[in-house]
Amino acid sequence: MSSCRDALLAWALLGAAAAAAGGEPYPGIGRSATASELAAWDRDVRPDFKGLPAGRGSVAEGQVLWEARCAACHGVFGESNEWTQPLSGGTDAEDIRRGRAARLADPAYPQRSSLMKLATLSTLWDAIARSMPWDAPGTLSADETYAVTAYLLHLEGIVDAAFVLDRASAAAVQQRLPNRHGMQFEHALWPGGLPGSTRRPDTRGDTCRRSCPPPQRVVGFPPGHARDAHGELAEQNRLVGAQRGAPTSGAAR
Repeated sequence: MSSCRDALLAWALLGAAAAAAGGEPYPGIGRSATASELAAWDRDVRPDFKGLPAGRGSVAEGQVLWEARCAACHGVFGESNEWTQPLSGGTDAEDIRRGRAARLADPAYPQRSSLMKLATLSTLWDAIARSMPWDAPGTLSADETYAVTAYLLHLEGIVDAAFVLDRASAAAVQQRLPNRHGMQFEHALWPGGLPGSTRRPDTRGDTCRRSCPPPQRVVGFPPGHARDAHGELAEQNRLVGAQRGAPTSGAAR
C-alpha cells in the first residue's frame, strides 16, 4: 500500500512541477512548438481535400511559372528533359471518361507518365507543394502551386486553357483524372478500412521455421588446369562481403 501511495505522490509532484514551469511537459528541456510552427509543418493534403489551403491559380499563370522554374528538368510540355520521368502523355478522352488509363495495361507502350498513374489530385498538389522546384523545394506559394498544378492538368487534356484551379474546383477535377479508378485497396496497407480492403498481408513468406531440411551448400570448381587460367581470382575480387573470390592458384580441391 505504501509503495502505491509513494507512486501517486511522485506523480503529483511531477504534475505540480510541470504546472510551475508553465505547463511544459519536460521542464528545462526545449519548449512547446508555437501554433505558427505547427502550421508550417502541417501541410499535408488528403484525398478528400482536407488540408488544401485557400488560393487559386490559372493555367496561364502556371505556364509562366512552369517555363521559368520547372521546364529545365521536366521539359516545356512535361515530356521530361534528359533525366526525369515524363509527367504528361499517354492518356486520351476515353481514359478521362472511364477513369482508367488503358495504356498502363499495354506492355508495348514505351513509358508510363506520372499523370497516367495519378489516382488522386491531392497527391499531385502535395508533391508539388512539398518537393518542387528541385533547387528550392517547398518555396512555392499556395497560388503558385495551384497554377503549376492547373498547367499540368491542361497538358494532359483534363482542363481547358481558361481553367482556374482552387479549393472549390478541385473535386470536379478529381472526377476527370484519367486513372482515378486505378488505385488498388486489396492489400494490408488499408486493413479493413475501405471497400475491397483486407487484413491479409500483400506478401507471403515461405521461410521454414520448424522441422526444416538441412541447408544445402553447392560448391563448384573448374578443373585444375583451368583454375588459374585468368590469374588469381582471389586477388581480382573485393576483399569484403560475401563475394570474396576463392584462391585459384593451387590445385583443384
